[in-house]
Amino acid sequence: MVITEVRIKLCEENNERLLAFCSVTFDNAFVVRDLKVIEGTKGVFVAMPSRKLTDRCCRCSGKNHLRARFCNQCGTRLDDQRAMRAVDGRAKLHADIAHPIHSGARELIQAAVVEAYSKEKERSKLPGYVCTYDEFDFDDDVPMSYGGMVTEMGKTVKAHGPHAAPKGTHFHGADAPAPVAKSGRPDDFASGIV
Repeated sequence: MVITEVRIKLCEENNERLLAFCSVTFDNAFVVRDLKVIEGTKGVFVAMPSRKLTDRCCRCSGKNHLRARFCNQCGTRLDDQRAMRAVDGRAKLHADIAHPIHSGARELIQAAVVEAYSKEKERSKLPGYVCTYDEFDFDDDVPMSYGGMVTEMGKTVKAHGPHAAPKGTHFHGADAPAPVAKSGRPDDFASGIV
């Protein structure tokens, strides 16, 4: 595994611990984005991209983040202790999306990112500085249309016939039900919204 590129996007200085976001390219073939460069108590370190863990409400099965105190769907109060706990007792609220399997890989990534962060910080002080982090979204090799993408893949795009008439609750013009006026009763929550 060879790290072939590291791109850094510096965060504005706002007295927060988050210093920058970065992306790391491996072997000119695989990119991992949204790694975070963070100022810790023992110095700068790299946090892997992660997502918030969720669970489901026992009443309505609505999805909620583990820090939520009330269900997003039905408003039921949720148990504050429902998150899994680490050995040290802290709640596990995030899961890594991508992460190194062993410490050697972590050290390799961290060293490359911290070095790139230092260089980017120095470059940012120069006149005319432009961040290169966002250039991933503007690759000239990517076709501009779906048809071009399909053609590039070696297939042809065929036009298809008209869609069938809508079924179920799809209404057109005069077929739509008339809006219902708000009655003002507390049990008619959101009635009259059209």
